[in-house]
Amino acid sequence: MDTIFIFLQYILPQHLLSRCTGWLADLQHPAWLKNWLIHIFVRRFKVDMTEAANPDPASYASFNAFFTRPLREDARTLAAADIVCPADGAISQLGAIEGGRVFQAKGQSFSTWELLGGDGGRAKQFVDGSFATIYLSPRDYHRVHMPLAGRLTATSYIPGKLFSVNQVTAENVPRLFARNERLVCYFDTEAGPVAMILVGAMIVAGIETVWSGQVAPPTSTPSIQDFVNVPRTIELAQGEEMGRFKLGSTVILLFPKGAVEFDDAYVAGAATRLGESLGRICR
Repeated sequence: MDTIFIFLQYILPQHLLSRCTGWLADLQHPAWLKNWLIHIFVRRFKVDMTEAANPDPASYASFNAFFTRPLREDARTLAAADIVCPADGAISQLGAIEGGRVFQAKGQSFSTWELLGGDGGRAKQFVDGSFATIYLSPRDYHRVHMPLAGRLTATSYIPGKLFSVNQVTAENVPRLFARNERLVCYFDTEAGPVAMILVGAMIVAGIETVWSGQVAPPTSTPSIQDFVNVPRTIELAQGEEMGRFKLGSTVILLFPKGAVEFDDAYVAGAATRLGESLGRICR
C-alpha cells in the first residue's frame, strides 16, 4: 500500500488538487455542506473542540475558518523556557545539521542550501547548527507561534511540489521538504539568526503570516520571491502567533552552531504542544 501511495504522490496533479480543496474549504454556502464537512472532520480525527475559543463547529463561516480556529486563552501555558514548541504536533526529526544537511527519515536528508532556496549566504549561518522538524497532523491546532522572541529580517517564498508530509512520504520521497512549496522566515533572536520554514503539502490550501496575510498559493506566477528589506518593523514575542496553515503541514526550525540545546524528552515521534519547553539557549 505504501508503494501505491508514493506512486500516486508523483502522478496526481498536486497543485490542482490542492487548489480545488482550498476552494471547497473556503465555501460558506450551502451551509449544510460546510457543516457536514466540519462534522465529518471532527469525528474522523477526534478534534477536541473544548480547547477552541468557539467550541461550536457549526458556527464557523467556512471549513477554513474552523480549521484555523483560535484556542481559548487558557488552553496553552507558556513555559518558563528559552525556547518553546511553536505548534501542536509531533517531532519528525531533530538534532544536528551535519555536513550542511538536515536528516529527514530512514537515510533521507536534504541540504540547508536547497531548503533555503539556494541562498548560500544564509545557509552558511546554520553550518553545524541544529534543527527541529515538527509535523502538524489534521487534528492539531494549526496556528504557528514564535519559539522565542524575534525581529523579522527577511522572508522568502519558494515554489515547489506539494507532496504529502506524513511519515511514509518522508521515508520514501528524497529531499521532501526541500522540494515542496514553502515560506522561509528569518528572525534576529537572542540565539542569533533563526529560520522558521513553513512547508506546504498535498491539499494544504494556503500558508499565511500575521504580517502579510496569505503567501501561498501566490496570487501571481509562482517564482522565488525574496523580501530582504522587510517594509516595516515586525517584532514578535515568544509564544506570539506568526502564521498558520489552511490544512496541516510541517514547520522546520534552524538554529546556528552551538546556539541551542534541545530538551532530552524530544526524539522522533514525540508529541509537541504549543508553549511547552523545547530547549535552552547556550550562549
